[in-house]
Amino acid sequence: MLAALIPVPVSVSPLRRVPQLLVGLWLYGASMALQLRAGLGLEPWGVLHEGLTELTGFSFGLVTGLVGALVLLCWIPLRQRPGVGTVANVVVIGVAVDVTLAFLPGPTALLPRVLFLVAGIVLNGLAAATYIGARLGPGPRDGLTTGFCARTGTSVRLVRTVVEVVVLSAGWLLGGTIGVGTVLYAVAIGPLTQAFLPLVTWAGSRPAS
Repeated sequence: MLAALIPVPVSVSPLRRVPQLLVGLWLYGASMALQLRAGLGLEPWGVLHEGLTELTGFSFGLVTGLVGALVLLCWIPLRQRPGVGTVANVVVIGVAVDVTLAFLPGPTALLPRVLFLVAGIVLNGLAAATYIGARLGPGPRDGLTTGFCARTGTSVRLVRTVVEVVVLSAGWLLGGTIGVGTVLYAVAIGPLTQAFLPLVTWAGSRPAS
């Protein structure tokens, strides 16, 4: 997916990329909290997480982490190998969501809610580019899509569309919020992430021979 479009770092130590990974994942969780507080619609996986939160009574962040772990288990039959970033994705994003929600009050007026939504989507694009640019492993959901494509020969676009429609429908049936934010996210997140990638991607030069 987007991770395949960026250059692979050659001479940069993975340890130097870990801080970028963690910052990106934390900002990703914070961006989800902004969209949640806006109450104007979430992206497909967020709709599912919100629906499961309503069903179980667990916190949004805990549900996010549990779903990520379950998706990661689906990698086993697909023979996908997680990286450091994959495992960190499951843990850090969930914690970041709950911490941000604890300190971020939900606005009631429409204008602040719209601002929260727009800020959340833009921050989400930056955060996604930041952790993808660290090149330390895909997130569980991205790996599920690419792994299924590799095993079946199906296009990424088709698999991702089917997965997100199923996830969105399940989340809506469970009480998750679908709205203008869902549509705006779908339209904007790809271009935003692609625009931020050149700014945050590690791409060291090859060592001299």
